[in-house]
Amino acid sequence: MKVLVVDDEKNILKLYQAELEDEGYTVVTANSGREALEVFEKENPDIVTLDILMPDMDGIQVLRQMKEKRSTVPIIMLTAYDYRDDFSVWISDAYVVKSSDLGNLKTTIKQLLKRTATS
Repeated sequence: MKVLVVDDEKNILKLYQAELEDEGYTVVTANSGREALEVFEKENPDIVTLDILMPDMDGIQVLRQMKEKRSTVPIIMLTAYDYRDDFSVWISDAYVVKSSDLGNLKTTIKQLLKRTATS
């Protein structure tokens, strides 16, 4: 299974890549919204983790474009802030608040991939 991790902070990309590779996933990364859309097209990931606040294009714009291209790919919105009251994040498949403990994220990825495999 291939995971696309999108975040503008390089340290977070490295952490998530290492942790998810330890779980057995193939991980591709992007550190901007535009790069994320290019990698999404080229790499055809099974699931995406997407930061909301990025300098060039926010994650919500990226989310919309990804869903237009391939609506079946699960997308997890990641942020340090609580956006759950923002209706635009509701088209994502899950919402995870960033933490140094990636347990919640790993569980969410497993659940979404299992759901996708059975549908």
